[in-house]
Amino acid sequence: MPEHTTLSRTTGATVLTLVAVACAAGLADSLRRRRGRMRERTRENPEVTPRHTPHGTPVIPRQQRTGPPGEAVRLTPAERDAFVVLVRRFSEGD
Repeated sequence: MPEHTTLSRTTGATVLTLVAVACAAGLADSLRRRRGRMRERTRENPEVTPRHTPHGTPVIPRQQRTGPPGEAVRLTPAERDAFVVLVRRFSEGD
């Protein structure tokens, strides 16, 4: 391979690596500053809970259960044995 091609590839890889490191450092600094601001807000007013987790990802609220309550059916011993046989048959692939 010619020397100028090797030199340009090495230089390009070096520049690309430096840009990636600079972006990662900037992102880490940005997240760290944001985390510090969130802590200050909660210290000033302890009743206020932060809307974001410490690492900056928004918190997803829990889902409200809106359907009917879950149902349970008691099986007789014979039904339970038949169910075990059925599951075994399905697991064997017959």
